[in-house]
Amino acid sequence: MSRDLTKTFTYLSIHLTVGFSVAYAFTGSIALAGGIALIEPCINAVAFFFHERAWQRFDARRREAGAIDGRIVTA
Repeated sequence: MSRDLTKTFTYLSIHLTVGFSVAYAFTGSIALAGGIALIEPCINAVAFFFHERAWQRFDARRREAGAIDGRIVTA
């Protein structure tokens, strides 16, 4: 499994736990908290995956450019 995908799933696990806990604290309903906790973090996890990929492309372009603002980019 790629590092990006692993990070996405661990982030999703944390987000689901926090989302459920907060929703349950506010609503007192396990069913409602579960629904809220599933919808929002799942969408957010997909967004995070593509956000991470975009940053990788950005970093790769910086490395390919060789120098940014007069500095040599090494990593």
